[in-house]
Amino acid sequence: MSSPKRRGLFVLARDLHVGEGEEGSVLDLRLTGKRALITGASQGIGEGLAEAFAEEGVNLHLVARNEDRLKEVQNRLADSFDVAVEIHPCDLTGASVIGDLVSAVGDVDILVNNAGRIPGGNLESIDDAAWRDGWELKVFGYINLTRAVYPLMRSRGSGVIINNIGNAGQIYDAAYVAGTAGNASLMALTRAMGGRSLDDGIRVVGVNPGPVDTERIYNLLRRRALDLYGDEARYTELLKRYPLGRPATVREVVDLMVFLASDRSGYTSGTIVTVDGGITSRNSII
Repeated sequence: MSSPKRRGLFVLARDLHVGEGEEGSVLDLRLTGKRALITGASQGIGEGLAEAFAEEGVNLHLVARNEDRLKEVQNRLADSFDVAVEIHPCDLTGASVIGDLVSAVGDVDILVNNAGRIPGGNLESIDDAAWRDGWELKVFGYINLTRAVYPLMRSRGSGVIINNIGNAGQIYDAAYVAGTAGNASLMALTRAMGGRSLDDGIRVVGVNPGPVDTERIYNLLRRRALDLYGDEARYTELLKRYPLGRPATVREVVDLMVFLASDRSGYTSGTIVTVDGGITSRNSII
C-alpha cells in the first residue's frame, strides 16, 4: 500500500521529539497491525472510530446495512492510510447473519459493538414493533456478536470488546424509555462480562456517550421537542441545555475508545466510561 497521507498521534509525536518513554513516544498506543471489527461503521461514531483506528495503523472490518456508504468510507480510509479496509454490508438482525459475518471476518483483536437505532419516545408513543426492532439490533445485536467473537478471543488468550452504549442507561428517562432500558441492560452485560474476562485475557469495557454531533441526536431532539412543545422545529432550543451549549464532537468520543482498545489501558475491564460533559451528574438526559 502507499504511504498514509495523514498520520496518527504517535508518528506526529515521534517526529516532533516529544514525550519519549521506555518504548518510544508515550503517545504510541501500540495498535499498529491490530484488526478491528466495527459495527454501524457507515456514519456517525462508527465512521469516526474507523478513521481514528486507521490513523493508528489498525486494519479494519466495517459493518453496516448501507453498502454505498460503506464503500465511500472504505475508499476514503484506504486512500488516506496504510491499512487494509474490508466492508461487510449486512443487517445484523437477520437470521444466521452473525455467524456468517464472524466466519467471513475471522479472528480480530478488537470488537466494537456500535450499531443501534433504539427509537425515542415514551411508553405510549412507541409501539411494540418499534421497541422490539430497536432492541433486536442494539441489545441482542451486541449480545449475539459478543457471544460469537468472545470464544475466538479466548482461544487466542487476548482481545478487547468495546460496547458503545449511551448515558441513557444511567439516567432513567421515561421520555426515552426503550433506550434507557436497553442501555441499562447493556451496561449490566458489560460489567458482568468484563468482571471475569481478564481471566481469559480479554477486556470488556463500555463507553456511555451523551449527546454527540450526529444525525441521530438531532432526530431524538426533534422527537423530544414534539413531545414537549408540539413542534419539532423547536429542537434547537434544547441545545441550550447542554454543557457548552452543544453536543460532543465525534472525535471527543472516539479518541477515548481508541485508547481503551490499546494496551495503554490494559488493566481496564468491567467498567463504563461516561463522556457527556457532566449531563449524567445533572440527572437529566438533555
